[in-house]
Amino acid sequence: MRPDNVIIDLNKPAGITSQQAVTKARKILGARKAGHAGTLDPLATGVLLVCLGEATKITRFLMDKDKEYLARMKLGERTDTLDAEGEVIETRVVTDLSVQEIEEAARVFTGRIVQKPPMYSAVKHRGRPLYALARKGLTVERATRPVDVHAITVTAVNLPFIDLTISCSKGTYIRSICDDLGALLGTLAHLTSLVRTRIGMFTIERAASLDELSSDMENFSAYPCIYTIDAALADFSEIYLNEDEYRKARNGAQIDALNLREPASQPFVRLKSPTGELFGIGRVDNDKISIERILNLSPQ
Repeated sequence: MRPDNVIIDLNKPAGITSQQAVTKARKILGARKAGHAGTLDPLATGVLLVCLGEATKITRFLMDKDKEYLARMKLGERTDTLDAEGEVIETRVVTDLSVQEIEEAARVFTGRIVQKPPMYSAVKHRGRPLYALARKGLTVERATRPVDVHAITVTAVNLPFIDLTISCSKGTYIRSICDDLGALLGTLAHLTSLVRTRIGMFTIERAASLDELSSDMENFSAYPCIYTIDAALADFSEIYLNEDEYRKARNGAQIDALNLREPASQPFVRLKSPTGELFGIGRVDNDKISIERILNLSPQ
């Protein structure tokens, strides 16, 4: 039996794209359909959530979760991609900096900040990814967007290198933080390595490498890297429906939210059949629940 309709906490290796990692995992596991939640650049390693089968329907819910990274930046050099994969386009002297000075500068970039997506990013401009334009030497105007940086901790300083632990919301560009931090420190900087250590409840400690995946991973509980859809969305409140509500919800109709066991901590809830099986995701809107996703799950 192959694992299906599950989420794999994969430790993505460096040197390949997120989609290449998903393709490799899908082939190893023999999955019919696979996707991922939250792209990592080829340079980056760490937690990449690979969704198999019906789990591809919940990628957007997983992508919304906060993330944590270990980043290493190098002062004195700026690259065209803002990371080590690019060409050095400018250099500047690095003065002696104390840990306190670096920590004070890093605090400027915590809280709600505004970022402009780098040209070397997957954000699309008129249907084309920015990186495709950048590779042709083109630069276009990009809209800024707000992100939340919950904390930046300076974990090591060995100039010209600085190691940071960054906890942030989705959509945060760590490369841009390093670039801006370098400028605030009176020099230049670029990202040299990046490890994503957490997406929500998914951690690198439980992640599996591609070499550790196998098509006969049928005993899910024996593999900490495998999550059912129900477990992956455990932070969503759950609601058990009666037969009439279940029939209506399966057909996409709104249902009453009156029998929520507790106030929903998030706008989304897990919808359970009268016998307790997860079959969908709903959105709570006042006293009604709209159907966001219907899941066709076989017993696991």
